[in-house]
Amino acid sequence: MVAEHRGLPASGTEEGAALVRVLSYNIRSMRDDRAALARVIRACAPDLVLIQEAPRFFRWRKAAERLARSAGLVYVTGGGTTAGPMILATLRAHVERTEDVLLPRTPGLHQRGFATAVVRIGRARLGVLSCHLSLADRERYEQAGLLLERVAGLGVPHAVAGGDLNERPEGRSFRRVAGTLTDGWAAKPWGGEFTSTPREPQQRIDAVFTSDGVEVLGCGVPRGLPGLRDADLLAASDHLPVLAALRVPADAPRTPLRSPSA
Repeated sequence: MVAEHRGLPASGTEEGAALVRVLSYNIRSMRDDRAALARVIRACAPDLVLIQEAPRFFRWRKAAERLARSAGLVYVTGGGTTAGPMILATLRAHVERTEDVLLPRTPGLHQRGFATAVVRIGRARLGVLSCHLSLADRERYEQAGLLLERVAGLGVPHAVAGGDLNERPEGRSFRRVAGTLTDGWAAKPWGGEFTSTPREPQQRIDAVFTSDGVEVLGCGVPRGLPGLRDADLLAASDHLPVLAALRVPADAPRTPLRSPSA
C-alpha cells in the first residue's frame, strides 16, 4: 500500500513545539552498499536515526563512527553494547543521558537489547528507544512488554520508539506495543507501507511509535522522497527504512523558585 505522497515537514521549531524527523532503519550490519546507505540517511534529513543490526563485533565502534560521519550525524549510544540497536543524531539534538539495555536471553536465541536516550531539541525533551525484537513469538511478546516498561521509565512526558519488530501489525507483540503507543503509519500514513524486502516488499515489520502528546505528521517508507534514489534503497540494506515527522510539545516552563522572605 502506498499513501498519498506529499512532502514531510522539515525539521524546525514552532511556538510551543519542535518538528522532529525520526528514521528507523535495519542496516544489516552494514554488509551491503555503505555509500548507498549513507546517501539514503542523508536524503531523509533525520534529526534522530534509530538503527537496528548495527555493527557489534570486531571494531564495531569505528564502523559506527564511520557511518555517523558519512551520514552527517553523530553517534549517541548502542551498537555492540546493546546487541545491535543504536541511536545516531544531528547536533541539533542535545543528549541529556543514555542507557544501553541487554534483555533477558532465551538459551539458543540471539541476545537482544534496547538503545535508549533522552534528548532535548529546542525546548522539547524526548525519550528515544531503538529496538530489534526476537524471532521467537514468546520471547518477542515478553520483549514488547519490556519495551513499554522502558519507555515509561525514561521519565519524560514524550517519547518515540522505533525498530524491527519481526512481526506484522496483526501479530500479538506488535498489537501489544500499539495498544499503548501510537503506530505512526496507522496514525498518519505517508509514502510506502511495507518494509521487507526491498525489491518486492510485502510486509510491514518495521515501525515508529510515539507516546501520547506527540503528533505524527507523516510516517512511512520514504519512496519518492526528493533526492532519494530507488537504486540506493535497494542497495543499502535488506530492509526499507521508516521515516516519521513528529510535532513534539515543548516542556512546560519551570516556575522560578521564590526567595524566602526575610
